[in-house]
This record gives sequence, C-alpha cells and structure tokens, in this order.
Amino acid sequence: MKAKKLSLVSSLVITLAAVLVVLSLFFPWWQMIFFAPQYPEGLNIIVYPNKLEGEIDIVNGLNHYIGMENFSEENFPELAYLSYLVIGLAALTLFVAILRKKAVLYGLIGLFIIGGGLGVWDLTRALRKFGTNLSPTAPIKIDPFVPPLLGHNTVANFVTESVLGYGAYFLIAAFILLLIPLWKDRKR
Repeated sequence: MKAKKLSLVSSLVITLAAVLVVLSLFFPWWQMIFFAPQYPEGLNIIVYPNKLEGEIDIVNGLNHYIGMENFSEENFPELAYLSYLVIGLAALTLFVAILRKKAVLYGLIGLFIIGGGLGVWDLTRALRKFGTNLSPTAPIKIDPFVPPLLGHNTVANFVTESVLGYGAYFLIAAFILLLIPLWKDRKR
C-alpha cells in the first residue's frame, strides 16, 4: 500500500518553518549580559550564527583580571561555517515541504533534534572552558565557575544573565511547525 503524502497545508507549514530557519540567520541566537555597579546598563556578548557583537573588548578587559581567555570569533570556529549549515537545513526543510513524505519529515525532525542538541552541547562546552581554565597568574583569584547557558550567575560584583535571542526563538518555532503536520496528517 502506497503511503499518502502530507497535505498541502502541511507542506505550507513546513515551508514556513524553512523561512523561519533562514530568518534566524539575521538575529542573535544567544546573549550574555553582565551587570555591575559600574555597568548598570549592562555589557553584552551577543552571539549570531556567524559573528559576535556587543561590548566584547570591555568584557575581555575585565575578564583579564580573573584570568579568563578572551572572547573572540577565533575562539569559536563554528561561527565560520554555522551559517552554511543553517542554509543547508533550510534547503532540506524546503525539500521536505516539496516532497511531502512523512518518513522524510521524521528524518528532518531528528536532524533538528540532533543539531539543537549539538548546539547546546557546544555552547555549554565553551562556557565551561572559559570559566574553568582561569590563568593562575591572574591579578584577582576566584574559584573556577561555569557561566550559565540560561539564567543568571554571580561572580565577584558581576551578575550575568544569559538569554536566548530572537534567532533561537525562530529555530524553536520552526521545530514546532515541523511537528504540526505529524498531528494534522496523523490519519493519512
């Protein structure tokens, strides 16, 4: 018995997911904001899929005192190729929308889960590396720490807030959109 294709509406929903994946490239995926009495407005490290922005030079200058390695695009080699992976994922999502096969959609959902899991693992690994590999010759001695992936943390007189950016929300929305056809076309 030949499997029926996903409905046209499901195909349009998957196409919208592909659009959101592309849109995610133009917005930050993650951000860490550092607050202290001398910086009440906060200092930012803003992570896009292909670059870092924010007051990185100031943050690096302050981190020098505790012996933390500098934040830079060179320390995040994935920024050099992540955009290409995202474009490939968007193209694959569009291909699934055109093909309209539920089995292929399951594969795409699995790819989203694996990619998201690898992204979380990679960022967690980087945060652990930055917070635990402190120079023993630093002027200010503090215990090693792991900055939070999400939420807040306090180190000395700095409170850090880690939040998702709009780009991450677009990716999450795209993933949720991919689940809708499984429910909508469950009897097909």
